[in-house]
Amino acid sequence: MTPTPSGKRELLPGTLDMLILKTLTAQAMHGYGIAQHIQRLSLDVLRVDEGSLYPALQRMRQKGWVKAEWGMTPNNQRARYYTITAEGRKHLGAQESGFDDLVAAIGRVMRPS
Repeated sequence: MTPTPSGKRELLPGTLDMLILKTLTAQAMHGYGIAQHIQRLSLDVLRVDEGSLYPALQRMRQKGWVKAEWGMTPNNQRARYYTITAEGRKHLGAQESGFDDLVAAIGRVMRPS
């Protein structure tokens, strides 16, 4: 993630999908809940806007990584709830492994022994 002039951090390509899938391993959530979960766990460093979140969710539905069902929020609003699928869990596992390798490689460059 790189800082932009506005101080906003940008995600590396493919990272948003991984964060969404990881979030959905906890429980089914609606889009706003996913964005809030990521923001809360990142201590407000990562903020996912609707313009990125919903296209990502749609793309992941098309790939079979998540499924969606309509439900009611705690404040009685209709919302789509997303759930990770078995194929999504498999993809997440591969993504996490690749991400761990990438972070380790970046660490070696940033802090050479």
